[in-house]
Amino acid sequence: MPDARKMARIFKVLSVDTRVRILQLLKGRALCVNALASKLEISAAAVSQHLRILRDTELVRAEKRGNFVHYCLNEATLASWKELAESLLDSGQNQGKL
Repeated sequence: MPDARKMARIFKVLSVDTRVRILQLLKGRALCVNALASKLEISAAAVSQHLRILRDTELVRAEKRGNFVHYCLNEATLASWKELAESLLDSGQNQGKL
């Protein structure tokens, strides 16, 4: 059984709609803070705060490109979180079925 604290942390990070929107935008390509701020119609400072949390949980990675830092999804962490969420949300009805 997965650690309940880790699952709670996952859902807490994803409980903020702006963070979910950032992840959705980063699915398509890497973006810098200003591009994210423009697309989300919020300040760059607000985006930076959300990105800090997403970086701390290793959901996004920062890549320096010239004078800018671009952010992209960390696919390994995303896959791990997906597996944990599925293990929690699985009703058990599919166990043993092919």
